[in-house]
Order: sequence, then C-alpha cells, then structure tokens
Amino acid sequence: MLYHLHPNVSLGPDPEIGEYVVIGAPPRGAASGDVPTRIGARLVIRSHAVVYAGNVIGDRFQMGHGALIRESNQIGDDVSVGSHTIVEHHVTIADRVRIHSAAFIPEFSILEEACWIGPRVVLTNALYPQSPSAKDNLKGPRVLAGAKVGANATLLPGVTIGRGALVGAGAVVVKDVPDGKVVAGNPARILKDVADLKAYQVASLVQGDR
Repeated sequence: MLYHLHPNVSLGPDPEIGEYVVIGAPPRGAASGDVPTRIGARLVIRSHAVVYAGNVIGDRFQMGHGALIRESNQIGDDVSVGSHTIVEHHVTIADRVRIHSAAFIPEFSILEEACWIGPRVVLTNALYPQSPSAKDNLKGPRVLAGAKVGANATLLPGVTIGRGALVGAGAVVVKDVPDGKVVAGNPARILKDVADLKAYQVASLVQGDR
C-alpha cells in the first residue's frame, strides 16, 4: 500500500486512493489518531494529496493530484477539489461545489451549494495582515449557491458573491456582489445581469424543455 491512513480514519465503500496520499494527518498539537476523520462512499483522491484529521466529508468526493485540505472542515456530497488546490481549516463547502486547480480557500470561507471556483482563484481572509490582532479578525468570503468565480479572480476578506452571480476572470472583488449580477475588472464593477448572457438564456430554454 503506497498511501498512508492515520488511525481514526473512516472511509465509506469503494474508495480509490492514489500513491503517496496521506489521510488523517494530525493538526498541530494533536497526535496521530486523536481527531477523527470521516469520508463517505466512492472517494477518489489522486496521488500526493493530503487530508488532515478532523474533516467530515460526504459521498463521491474527488480530489486532484497534490491538493491539500487542512483540518476541521465540513464538506458535502459530490464535491470536487482540483489538483494543487489548498483548502485551509474551518471552511464550509456545501454539496456539488466545484473547485478547480491551484485555487486557495482560506479559513472561515463558506462555499454554498453548486457554486463554481475557477482555476487559480484566490480567496482572502485577513482584514489587517500582520497586525497584532490579524488572527482575531479573519473573515473569509462567502460564495452563495450557484455563483461562479472565473479564473485568477481575487476575493477580498468578507465579501459575499450573490446567488447565481458571475465574477469575470482576473477580477478583484472588493465589495459584495448582488444576486444574479456579472462583475469584472479591478476593482470589480457590475456590468450586466447574468440573465442577459446568451449562454445562460440558451441553458434556461433547454432546461425548460425537459
């Protein structure tokens, strides 16, 4: 066996685990096996990925090569985390969230159901970096259900991306984005409604015909 499961790790049926994967790595101050780790059925984790202890992860979770998930996260069903992505601790990720490769999700971020995080997206949480009270004032972004964040976008601490909103590639989001709006630029500004985009109009028509 070329992967390592620490004690007190529970996996559901039919896991697929790549080489040199570590599951249940103890967080600082804990010994191996002190903190339980629970992952549901049909897990897929690619080589060189690491999952710390204290995570509760649902069914059909997928994780790419070299990705890292720190401790004490709540992760739902049908979640996908791309290669070389980092998810820090105390993050909440709901069902059907897709996080692409090389993204950064810091502490206290909340990703609601079926939201989409593009490659190399960076969420931030330090309101006052390197200040004496920096760790006491961490506030991660909140990405609401069905929102999409394009490649290389940056979300500042504590911003909320509204339900079904769309953040353009490379945008720097410095304030909340309303539901259903398209934003882009640095700083990000509202351009139009998502409903005005032709691709989403076609999708709505197709779904309506079903």
